[in-house]
Amino acid sequence: MYNDDLTLPFLQRARDEIPGLELADAHTHIGSNDPDGYRCSGAQLVEALELAGASAAVFPMQEPEGYPPANDMVLEQAAASGGRLSAFCRLDPEDRPLGEAQRCLAAGARGIKLHPRAERFTLDHPALREVFALAHERRAPVLIHAGRGIPALGRHAVELSAEFTDARVILAHAGICDLAWIWRAAREHPNLYFDTAWWTPSDLLTLFTLVPPGQLLFGSDAPYATPAFGAATALRYALQAGLAPEQARSVAGGQLARLLAWDQPLDAGPPVGTGSLPDDPLLDRVYSFLVSAIGQMLAGVEPEETLQLASLACEVGDSAPQAEVCRAVLALIDARSRYPGGDGRPSRFAPGAHLIVLASCLARTPDVPLPEQPKAPVSAPEARVAP
Repeated sequence: MYNDDLTLPFLQRARDEIPGLELADAHTHIGSNDPDGYRCSGAQLVEALELAGASAAVFPMQEPEGYPPANDMVLEQAAASGGRLSAFCRLDPEDRPLGEAQRCLAAGARGIKLHPRAERFTLDHPALREVFALAHERRAPVLIHAGRGIPALGRHAVELSAEFTDARVILAHAGICDLAWIWRAAREHPNLYFDTAWWTPSDLLTLFTLVPPGQLLFGSDAPYATPAFGAATALRYALQAGLAPEQARSVAGGQLARLLAWDQPLDAGPPVGTGSLPDDPLLDRVYSFLVSAIGQMLAGVEPEETLQLASLACEVGDSAPQAEVCRAVLALIDARSRYPGGDGRPSRFAPGAHLIVLASCLARTPDVPLPEQPKAPVSAPEARVAP
């Protein structure tokens, strides 16, 4: 996982704003055989969680040879973690999922992970009804990968949450595949949850403003991101959206702790609405260039010209109300230009993308306090000032 030196000050600043915060990460993985090239050991995950001051739910990465041995490995790592990790078992509907779920829950697993895209199934698979019935019986969480390319995932998730009302159905990655409409359904299905293991500010601000806060769970997607990074950004979105401290504490880990204990969840109130969303055309320009650069980096393209445009968009003037945010964005762009790579991420990505993702978060959370930073100028160089 990448270095968190530049992330930690933002996490600490969020902690300053939300006293009594206890972080529990709903979405982390360990494993060494995933075809996508990512790797993470239990020791590496625990180290990253300790750095963030967090505990986590953990499940196997994709295992082409099947999940029982991987689930045993996760159970062993969780048992040895001193309470830092809570194991989820990962199931393949084509490989005795009910029996595997029963075996793992009896051995100490606290939840279930399903990945419809990796294992190529839909949530209406006949073998999964018994799995959701078991989760309903135990009041156990079922976390479901909810990215792109999964037909009818949202509709099936809503149907399952309606039928199995004591199962805790968690849509990962902000439920982005169905977020355009499923936020409405969430209000009528209090056992339908969403984790924040995603990176796009527009998606996450949609989640934080339109979904009841008691149905939001902080998640990092480690090792794809770090727990410190996931927490720092999620908490900034929570603060920008206007969540009260007790609501932010629920998102940060309070609600997950109850779900992992198979306890009744707490009602954290209605959605806060969109009234706190920023409306700043100058920062929107910065944000648009940063998101374009991230897209290039995820495609393995060096975004030099796009980041230059983002830097130019930050030249708002030292006395402008956007100056402090722009200074922080420029510092992250500069740090990314010197980022060495070699942090364990697959080489198909341009290095340092997480720093630009963090910068895009800052551009969309301008009302959230920033950590102390050098007072670098954000005015155009004299050579470029028009006569």
